[in-house]
Amino acid sequence: MTADERQQRFIQRFMGAVPHLAALGIAYRAHGPDWAELAMPFAEQQLADPDFDIIASGAIFTLLDSACGFSVFVTRGTLEPHATLDLRIDYLRAPRARATIIGRGECYRLTRQIAFVRGLAHDGDPADPIANTAGTFMFSNAPKS
Repeated sequence: MTADERQQRFIQRFMGAVPHLAALGIAYRAHGPDWAELAMPFAEQQLADPDFDIIASGAIFTLLDSACGFSVFVTRGTLEPHATLDLRIDYLRAPRARATIIGRGECYRLTRQIAFVRGLAHDGDPADPIANTAGTFMFSNAPKS
C-alpha cells in the first residue's frame, strides 16, 4: 500500500467512525502534520434562525470539536481513542447566510495523557473568523504510571 493510499484510508476511517459528521454534512478538507481542516456546507437542518439562514452554534461547535480531534490523530499518527476533556469556543460573529463553514484545528502540544488544541471557524477568510477555540483532549489508553 502506498503512502497516499494509507493516508486516504486514515481519513476514511476517521470520517466513517463519527456518524454525526455525515449527519451534519461535515467533510474532510485538508490536513498537515499537526492540523486538520473540515468543511460544513450550509444545510437547512443546521439553521438556528430560518429568517436569516444562519447555521446553529451547536453545529459549529461540532465542526470545531471534530477538526481539533482530527488534528490530534494526525499529530499522533494514529487513530487511537481520545476524548474531549475541555473545549472553549468564543463566537465572534455570525456566519454569512448560507455559507460553508471551515473548521481548522491544530494540536500544538502533546503530553503523555493530554493533547492541547486551538483552532478557528471561518466562512471563507481565516483572517475574519466566526469563532476561536482552545481545548484539551485526554487519551483513553495513556500509559499507566
